[in-house]
Amino acid sequence: MPPTTVGCPTPADPRRCWVPRGVYAPQADTRLLGRALHREPITDRTDVLDLGTGSGALAVEAARLGGRVTAVDISWRAVAAAWLNAQLNGQSLRVRHGDLASAVPGRRFDLVLANPPYVPAPDTAPPRGPARAWDAGPDGRLLIDRVCDSAPAVLHPTGALLLVHSHLCGVDTTLARLTEAGLCAEVVDRTRLPFGPVLRSRLDWLRERGLANGDTTEELVVIRGRPR
Repeated sequence: MPPTTVGCPTPADPRRCWVPRGVYAPQADTRLLGRALHREPITDRTDVLDLGTGSGALAVEAARLGGRVTAVDISWRAVAAAWLNAQLNGQSLRVRHGDLASAVPGRRFDLVLANPPYVPAPDTAPPRGPARAWDAGPDGRLLIDRVCDSAPAVLHPTGALLLVHSHLCGVDTTLARLTEAGLCAEVVDRTRLPFGPVLRSRLDWLRERGLANGDTTEELVVIRGRPR
């Protein structure tokens, strides 16, 4: 299957990353999370976990900043892409195949990155094929809630979670979920952009659910959570 080559998460960075078909390519949410990543104090003693790494663009960037990075994805293609992109950019990653934090049992990290699927989808069945990279059930929270609930178990007491998602799946819900899980949580960055092709194709359904109304833009937010 033909690959594509796209820009990495920092717009000023000339590096490129290889993305095979079926793996999520870096987009606006990747860049927004990458911007938040650059505000974290990362050294060669910082253990970083990238949950649902996709192409590995953020994992590679965290490694470039000096972190000791473990990248996890349930897709074997994504695992391969993350490993290859690390090699292409001269960085070292530990790449693991598995389902979110279950791929790193018993380990704790200083920084956890998560850009999970979050697009609301009419189909209640688990997504298959390329849609697995973005579809997340009728409320868009199929993976977000799992990330929120598991975060305390994989964070060091002084660690932090950086999670990006759309306002369509409930920013206040995520903040409340992280609080219930034992984290202090806040929105640390946001941007607004027009609906992409997937959301435009579901506009009638989104309006029926009261998620779009007359607006055809979405707000992306980065939420930072840390143990109390």
